[in-house]
Amino acid sequence: MNNNNSFSVRRLAQMALLIALEIILSRFVSIATPIVKISFSFLPLAAMAILYGPAYAAAGAGIADFLGATLFPIGPYFPGFTLSAALTGAVYGFFLQKNRVTVGRTLCAILVIDIFIQLGLSTLWLVMITDKAFLALIPVRAMKCAAMIPIKLVGIKALDSVLKLTRRTAAAG
Repeated sequence: MNNNNSFSVRRLAQMALLIALEIILSRFVSIATPIVKISFSFLPLAAMAILYGPAYAAAGAGIADFLGATLFPIGPYFPGFTLSAALTGAVYGFFLQKNRVTVGRTLCAILVIDIFIQLGLSTLWLVMITDKAFLALIPVRAMKCAAMIPIKLVGIKALDSVLKLTRRTAAAG
């Protein structure tokens, strides 16, 4: 019963732990301003994507955003950010599922997420809730995205190495 689409208690427990870790990294271990947020919350999302693919990663990211926003609000809840989170999980899942974690695929995932979701959709959501000009927000958000690219790339590659090592250890023992 190792089918990737089947229900299992182990998968449920792992997803719950990754969702909790994403909430902690996003809400408590991050640097946040009204315009930019710097955190390592991409790591649990990438783990969901690598382990279970785009559907589970999208669901986990959406649930994590919703729970984080309702249990530990930073501002008013806005469903657009939950959509952005779910799309981020789906993109990571599309590029990284089934252990296809290469530098090129990881970089493509990061660029798609940063350009279309972070700079596009999430900036649009900020414009809608803050009434600030779209073009006024882009430069600072673009600098944050550019600075995070190498951090995300190294972090996801290291995460993949750890996941492969734990799988080998579990299979051997």
